[in-house]
Amino acid sequence: MVAKTFFGFEEILAKELRNLGAEKAQVGNRMVSFYGDTGFMYKANLCLRTALKILKPISSKKIRNEKDLYSFIQSIRWDEYLNTDDTFAIYATVNSTIFTHSQFISLKSKDAIVDKFRKETGKRPNVDTDYPDLTINIHIQEDLCTVSLDSSGGSLHHRGYRSATNIAPINEVLAAGLLLLSGWDGQCDFLDPMCGSGTFAIEAAMIACNIPANLNRKEFAFEKWLDWDMDLFEKIEEVSLKKTRDFHHSIIGFDKAPSAVRKAKQNVENANLTDFVKIKDDNFFESSKNEDKKLHMVFNPPYGERLELDEEKFYAQIGDTLKQSYPDTNAWFITSNLEALKFVGLRPSRKIKVFNGKLECRLVKYEMYAGSKKAKFQDKS
Repeated sequence: MVAKTFFGFEEILAKELRNLGAEKAQVGNRMVSFYGDTGFMYKANLCLRTALKILKPISSKKIRNEKDLYSFIQSIRWDEYLNTDDTFAIYATVNSTIFTHSQFISLKSKDAIVDKFRKETGKRPNVDTDYPDLTINIHIQEDLCTVSLDSSGGSLHHRGYRSATNIAPINEVLAAGLLLLSGWDGQCDFLDPMCGSGTFAIEAAMIACNIPANLNRKEFAFEKWLDWDMDLFEKIEEVSLKKTRDFHHSIIGFDKAPSAVRKAKQNVENANLTDFVKIKDDNFFESSKNEDKKLHMVFNPPYGERLELDEEKFYAQIGDTLKQSYPDTNAWFITSNLEALKFVGLRPSRKIKVFNGKLECRLVKYEMYAGSKKAKFQDKS
């Protein structure tokens, strides 16, 4: 199978897959290939935090032209996956000098499937791009055509808990990946000081408690497949829930916008995490760390695309607040404004290249020590 992900998350996803029990997990470009049975496919969809989709390849072949494509698609035993009264949708991705139009590939493949059914049964399944019974993925890399079934359906970032969003919510898979890249493991207090709709705080709680990422999701595409095994899925869900763990620290989200606070609280409630996540109406720049314990901070500051602000002043305030009010804190944030980072006035200890949609960003880390850094290292010796 193939798990698709964002740029920069491949290694994290491979680790997640291995921890779940996948065999032969191999990192590719924005994807990880792996082996597993039907039950593992269910588990991967339910539990993976950094996967966008799980594809199950069913056939691949080298093709040279559209006639080859048509014959290859027709050679597949579609009656094993589809009945004539079912609906289907086809999505193609093409990276080839021979074939250049993904839309054409989709239409040609659709014709091959429909013609095959009509010839064999006199009837044909219909196309439904909104709620298909079967979603087919066709990937052409130069002359190699791979046909897969999409076991997820809608992207796995649709966790099912977010009914309310602010103006630019961060994608749930992106949030989970950034948290894992930051080393968040639930072993200390957590703060998102600009929490918006609460996604970082919710994903942080799910990681800390080892709650399956897509527990609240309404449905997966495999539930409409001909071989859907509800008993097996429910057993996997039950076993996964037994692996949740206790969490003995705090997870807090601040936002100074009352509308964002309301939305975040609603989303936390939807995720059944009110026991673990507290959302507060607070301004980060007027706040301070009120406990003597270690703190892990991850946030997504607003930037030019989201609202007008004086970026020099804003980023300087981030640096000043961290310096003056947040000792013993590992502070991480993501920004697409690489120029503005110099206004923070602190040297980041790490910079990781990531993308938020099409925006190239950096996930940066600032280590705030209790007392001076020099004293910190002298204490250790």
